[in-house]
Amino acid sequence: MAPGQIPSSLPQQERPVRMGAAGIASPKRAVSLSRDGASVSLLAKGEREPVVSGPKQGAKPTEVYGFVGAISTLVAFVVFIIWAYLPESWLHAVGITYYPSRYWAMAIPSYLMVAIFFICTFYTSLNYIATPPPHSLNTLFDEHTRQPMKVLCTSGSLGKEDQPIDSLSDIPITTVNALLFDHKLG
Repeated sequence: MAPGQIPSSLPQQERPVRMGAAGIASPKRAVSLSRDGASVSLLAKGEREPVVSGPKQGAKPTEVYGFVGAISTLVAFVVFIIWAYLPESWLHAVGITYYPSRYWAMAIPSYLMVAIFFICTFYTSLNYIATPPPHSLNTLFDEHTRQPMKVLCTSGSLGKEDQPIDSLSDIPITTVNALLFDHKLG
């Protein structure tokens, strides 16, 4: 047996404990060195060189899609600006002769802005339609409302501190109003 090796015939409880890189006694041989999951094996004298393993290298697909999307958006914006603002003679000089009418340079952004306005207005209108009117009792009570119940104790030996906790229920609006505005309840 080489010096520094742990004899495998010893039971787990009797094996010597190695000191880690941070000076902490631990029976584990692999220590995590980074948040990415890379690990390094700590070796004693005479053992083979350490094996370093790490996470899979390379960019994540979401990073690639985000980068390609950002670059594509920038290129499309630059092409749109060139098409919308350069005079036709300059575009013909560069060799670009086939392109949509300039009408669409103003129409597409205008249509998009109007569409966004109508979508926001439609969504707000749907919320107003789904909300009951302020004078409706549906704003105070619905099928999930629980009325408070008093628990009566038959045993007379219970003191005020020993009473059971009331069941879960909604607080009546009259109690809420009295607590907030009347200051007489209490």
